[in-house]
Amino acid sequence: MKFELESQQELYQKIADLIEQARKTVASSANLAMVHTYFEIGKMIVEDKQSGKQKAEYGKKILKNLSEHLTRRFGKGFSEANLRQMRKFYEVFSIQQTLSAELKKLRFQLSWSHYLVLMRIKNPDERNFYEIECLESNWSLTTLERQYHSSLYERLALSRDKDEVMKLSTHGQRIEKPTDILKNPLTLEFLGLEEQFTYTETDMEQAILSKIQHFLLELGKGFLFEARQKRFSFDEQHFFVDLVFYNRLLQCYVLIDLKIDKLTHQDLGQMQMYVNYFDRYEKQAFEKPTIGILLCKKKNNALVELTLPKEVNIYATEYSMYLPEKKLLQQKLEEWIEAFENEHPEQLNDKGE
Repeated sequence: MKFELESQQELYQKIADLIEQARKTVASSANLAMVHTYFEIGKMIVEDKQSGKQKAEYGKKILKNLSEHLTRRFGKGFSEANLRQMRKFYEVFSIQQTLSAELKKLRFQLSWSHYLVLMRIKNPDERNFYEIECLESNWSLTTLERQYHSSLYERLALSRDKDEVMKLSTHGQRIEKPTDILKNPLTLEFLGLEEQFTYTETDMEQAILSKIQHFLLELGKGFLFEARQKRFSFDEQHFFVDLVFYNRLLQCYVLIDLKIDKLTHQDLGQMQMYVNYFDRYEKQAFEKPTIGILLCKKKNNALVELTLPKEVNIYATEYSMYLPEKKLLQQKLEEWIEAFENEHPEQLNDKGE
């Protein structure tokens, strides 16, 4: 009898899972159909206006009458404000610059709420980047808003060579080499540790662990958490790495040491020793060399370059306990792009291919 009940329960669960999946598929298909319909409605409104039939005041009246007729027949969702959003949707996404193959293939696969956020992004390169990341990383609306307000695009771009900045808008974030995981700065506002209050490295470490899901999202793609205060022994001495992660895309360990004080050459030397130990005693033959990251309040590029040998996989990255000033980062990025365009005018025609 017990076996029969368990069998029935298993059958019920399988059927319930199937129904739930079918409902999600139907809901997803309906959402995509709605987004494509809104795009076409926006196109019709724009083309009607461009035909020369409308003057400004007359156009407003057309939208008002159109809204009343559509609402009467189809119910909510066709207010004047919504119709204006549909018009803007078409205007914004129909004049996009040349799109990458990734974006062409996945066009209009997000929810309408996602596109309402994307429409507010004026820079088409930045907008393309966030759309690709939403599609490939399955970002929720909340995640998209957080990543945009934390200036993810600018922080990634400012952590790269000028030649690689342009690739963000056509391919999104690609994790192919150690420097691809760096951001400038790493934004940790979700930890709740305010700048003006004194906190220790232990406080910061504990806060990260309590918000590990948020921290993994901020680190980026492919990160898995392995250990806190990972101990290893050498020459009868014990050493502790603050945080140990593994990146499945790079297939390597990523060691993070937290520094709330001024970064010193001793800190860099210590991280070099940690990385050497992991490469010699922890890394498997098929894995790539270990990456070391010193997460510090203020880095000194000259000190890092002087202390560490070239081509070493050790990086100092600043962190911020508040969302960065977006306008300032945008200004810095515009200067970088302008310099790039002046140096490489021949590459502008190849953008997006």
